[in-house]
Amino acid sequence: MSKVVVLDYGSSNLRSVAKALETVADSNQSIIVSNDAKTILAADKVVFPGQGAIGQAMSHLSEQQLDNVIRECILNKPFLGICLGLQMLMDHSDEDGGVKGLGILPGNVVRFENNIKDKEGNTYKIPSMGWNQVYQTRPHPLWQGIEDGSRFYFVHSYYVKPELESDIAASTDYICRYTSAAARNNLFSVQFHPEKSQHAGLTLLKNFINWQV
Repeated sequence: MSKVVVLDYGSSNLRSVAKALETVADSNQSIIVSNDAKTILAADKVVFPGQGAIGQAMSHLSEQQLDNVIRECILNKPFLGICLGLQMLMDHSDEDGGVKGLGILPGNVVRFENNIKDKEGNTYKIPSMGWNQVYQTRPHPLWQGIEDGSRFYFVHSYYVKPELESDIAASTDYICRYTSAAARNNLFSVQFHPEKSQHAGLTLLKNFINWQV
């Protein structure tokens, strides 16, 4: 039995992520929601979801002593970060007056610029909320069966700026072209919400739980 743990540190979208994973899992794959370090470390794969402000999320991780658990998991098993779960992997975020991240991927998290207008003269809304295209910048097992330019669902005011181009797995256009997926070795992380992205999102989640690194 393969065990996939959804890391529970107080994020508000845990259940929707777990439910989506259960939808694509087969009888040999168990989906568990847990904040227990031993359970997380014993998992075959780990999903790191996130929603809300990074300052509070990083505090919850530290209070539950899950920050080092995450670092250890990333060293030796398939790991999927979602939305804030991508942003917290970076060195630093400008949100909440400046917050230190986990430092897994070198780079910063910055806010979309205010009062930028599109070609029709309409002001871009912040947060970016809704469907947008994701352009794959390199092949990856988690893109299997997903057409380049497929649409995924986003809700965010901040985006990541990785220092290393080799860490970038996809980009998206909203106000600017920004990184919407990052990958390195057994780590894959996305800004969008696959659990809310219908067929393309479920395909990505199924690719993850079947991913052999």
